Amino acid sequence: MKYKLLVLDVDGTLLNDNKEITPRTQAALLKAQQMGVHVVLASGRPTNGVMPLAKALELNHYGGFILSYNGGQIINAQTGELLFEKRVNPEMLPYIDKKAQKNNFAIFTYHKDYIITNRPDNEHIIQEAALSNMEIRGVDDFVEAVDFSPCKCVLVSDDEEALVGLENHWKKRLDGVLDVFRSEPYFLEVVPRFIDKGNTLGVLLSKLALSPEEVIAIGDGVCDVTMLQGAGLGIAMGNAQDSVKACADVTTLTNNEDGVAMAIEKAILSAIRPTEIPLDQLNQRARHALMGNLGIQYTYASEDRIEATMPVDERTRQPFGILHGGATLALAETVAGLGSMILANPDEIVVGMQVSGNHMSSAHEGDTVRAVGTIIHKGRSSHVWNVDVFTSTDKLVSSIRVVNSILKKK
Repeated sequence: MKYKLLVLDVDGTLLNDNKEITPRTQAALLKAQQMGVHVVLASGRPTNGVMPLAKALELNHYGGFILSYNGGQIINAQTGELLFEKRVNPEMLPYIDKKAQKNNFAIFTYHKDYIITNRPDNEHIIQEAALSNMEIRGVDDFVEAVDFSPCKCVLVSDDEEALVGLENHWKKRLDGVLDVFRSEPYFLEVVPRFIDKGNTLGVLLSKLALSPEEVIAIGDGVCDVTMLQGAGLGIAMGNAQDSVKACADVTTLTNNEDGVAMAIEKAILSAIRPTEIPLDQLNQRARHALMGNLGIQYTYASEDRIEATMPVDERTRQPFGILHGGATLALAETVAGLGSMILANPDEIVVGMQVSGNHMSSAHEGDTVRAVGTIIHKGRSSHVWNVDVFTSTDKLVSSIRVVNSILKKK
């Protein structure tokens, strides 16, 4: 496939206004990953605040990445390895804190699973802690409490004019030392020099040996512009500001209208060809699922035919050494499931509805059986597959009928 990496902003993009991943968006992302596309969650949130979303999308199973702190860190979601990190020089903290105190701004930073702040009762900081699943630790002396190099510091105030004034001052005063920007009307963020989503995405592409043309980036905010411009296909959400839309190649629906799912279905899923499906990756990623536990391996895929193998061993045999009928049915459902997933439209999901089989002969321990699935009915709401299972000598063991229900994503 043309695109190999999908980079998603989180708030206002992946999540709707209720801070949820909708079923349709989740299904689209899982299918894209099953087809070999790696997903990157790129957020201003701390790593701790992105990790639950990464797990919900199974990035740990499909080799995804977390780009947190607006690019301050890159984490391999599968291994937990820190691939890149850049932090604020702690020598700058007294100066930053002094400016916060002079303007009567709250200030906070992140550390492990908690937030350190001089104003633990500030409503915006309380909301930020809840959003990132972190506790709040109030301190009297912010500089003394932060005895480490932070990924970023955030100044907080409802006086937007005062924040803008300090932002403009610091862009001149701290030029070449630190970068500053407002991520919200009430947040002024201080980050290491050259840290933004676009620059850090470039670091990840270098590590993965990918070109920008192989990347799709989707976002809604000003902080997403650099990654939208640096991707082969930059997609702005329908709820993005006009200035952000002007920097993107195309615009999708809003985050409350499954804009991410719509973009994935159009740019990735609709372009999938059966012969391009990475069967080796599907086999590898299913190693901890039922398919992997039974030793099932896909070997061939086309629009009307799917093949897979399964060993007859201690996992799939009956106590007296012949192939278990239940394992045979699981093999058939696995084959038919992939076939229907290939045939389904991008906005559809596949659910198994019925399986029935006739067992004609046996396969013995030590053999490897081969399943051949062919589509015999492709309807709008259901698919019917015939799956024949053969021994290594082409003796027919079972003939199985599998019915899959085809549902529209909601």
